[in-house]
Amino acid sequence: MPTAEKAQVIEQAKEWYSKSAGVIFADYRGLSVKEMQGLRSTLRTKGAEIHVLKNTLFRLSAGEDVNSLPAEFHNGTTAYAYVFEDEAGCAKALLDFAKTSKKLVVKGGYFGGKAMTAAQVDTLSKLPPRDVLLSQVIGTIAAPLSTLISTIEAIYAEPIRTIGAVADKANGEKAA
Repeated sequence: MPTAEKAQVIEQAKEWYSKSAGVIFADYRGLSVKEMQGLRSTLRTKGAEIHVLKNTLFRLSAGEDVNSLPAEFHNGTTAYAYVFEDEAGCAKALLDFAKTSKKLVVKGGYFGGKAMTAAQVDTLSKLPPRDVLLSQVIGTIAAPLSTLISTIEAIYAEPIRTIGAVADKANGEKAA
């Protein structure tokens, strides 16, 4: 039976987990407190929080989802980055920090009920932000529609232009 303090940590972790779009797992061994605080601040601006929990407490908070995670994600020194908003931006911020610090190592991630390797998290970090992706999708959908409208307008406009040209020619012959 967990102590009251551990039960409180489990409840808090369950709340983070349930509200998050996903989790990125990282080995934080060797990071100083100041570096970890800087990382926390950076991730907070991107819509994520990173926490160091005991692995057993994370397993309890994740419930059945932990069965679909590789064991190396939640074993050893692991920091859990709960991503609430911009998945790609948070992954990019975490990987950028890992590249500059050389101490943080991304183990993988868990998004949409699927485990992701570190390479897949890296690929996720290279995606454009959500707003850009949405505008690209809308642009892709709108392009054929605007082409269709232009074509329909041309079909209606062509006879009108022809009639106008014939009328101009007729008026030109009457004037001469």
